Amino acid sequence: MNGLFGRARAAYGLLVARRSALFDLALAMITTGVEIGLLFDGGTPVVVIPADVIPVGVIPVVVTVLTGSTLLLRRRAPLTVLVAACAGAAVLVPLGYSPGGAPVVVALASLADLRDRRVSVAALVPTALFLLLASISSLPVPIGAWALGSYLQTRRRYTRALEDRATTLEREREQLDQLAAQRERTSIARELHDIVAHSVTVMLIGVRGARDVLPTDPRVAAETLERVEANAEQSLAELRRILGLLRTPDNGAQWRPQPSLGQLPELVSGYRTAGMPVRLEFTGEARPLAGGLELSAYRIVEEALTNVLKHTDPTRVTVTLHYGRTRLDVTVEDDGGGGRDPVSSAAGHGILGMRERAAVTGGSLDARRTADGFVVTARLPVEDAGDAA
Repeated sequence: MNGLFGRARAAYGLLVARRSALFDLALAMITTGVEIGLLFDGGTPVVVIPADVIPVGVIPVVVTVLTGSTLLLRRRAPLTVLVAACAGAAVLVPLGYSPGGAPVVVALASLADLRDRRVSVAALVPTALFLLLASISSLPVPIGAWALGSYLQTRRRYTRALEDRATTLEREREQLDQLAAQRERTSIARELHDIVAHSVTVMLIGVRGARDVLPTDPRVAAETLERVEANAEQSLAELRRILGLLRTPDNGAQWRPQPSLGQLPELVSGYRTAGMPVRLEFTGEARPLAGGLELSAYRIVEEALTNVLKHTDPTRVTVTLHYGRTRLDVTVEDDGGGGRDPVSSAAGHGILGMRERAAVTGGSLDARRTADGFVVTARLPVEDAGDAA
């Protein structure tokens, strides 16, 4: 049974591949039959050649069959086929036969369909004059055939243009999907960088502090290690949430809200526990902001504090959030002038990430060395409270 279906599919594929040739064969046979019918529709014609030399009816049939067979070449040489069709009719007219002009009409329509418009128009004029002067047909017949072929050509070009347009749109859609996926991967990579850099740095400082006080004060070392453990658990939960974005929706991934400015006191407290003398200040009228803006501000503060913890040994670190009418200013300033410059060190990727986060919200970020330390200032535009009301 499978072999039978396979042969049937192969036969159908062959038929589809050769349908143009089969259509041309059917068109040539139908046109030849119609032309022969038109030749003998008015009865026996006046024959110039004696009947005892060539039987009546043989000449028109032979000429018509030969002319009709040239239609098999109409796709490859339509102009040549038109000339052959006109020549066949020109042979029959002086012999006293009255051809119907069917091969000429089909050849003219094929020329208008398959060749440039200028070529078909140039061929239309002499063909129409020939059919009119030979009393084969009136002018509307060749003009109508040319108009039909021209319409078929226009329709085919329009359909091809639509297909090309659809292909282009599909390709553009795929490119947009790829760009969106790339942006999503970049966002996930930025989140992973922020979480890992912050958590690992805090844990490393905590473990070092616990090791230093372990011989003299085991209780403080144990408390520090407990805080490191809690921080590690929180970081693992964050990593699971971020990695859940890379999974399919039906895997049951558990989602957690993104960090916001309301969690800044907890973040600063964690750094203070790790030994950083950090203070958090708010100025202006605090109010809820867009989720994306709060996340960007939170991550900027987190990355800036991580850089301070990794690269400097400050005696004072100040985190300031100033709520203006149209802007949120985030400033992280330290006095650890003796440490490495976080811009020129490996933390430069963190500075770049902070700048990207600020740019996403339409804001800007400045990171520079001061006389006694380093300062990071982000200016993030927010909606005017009056406009929002």
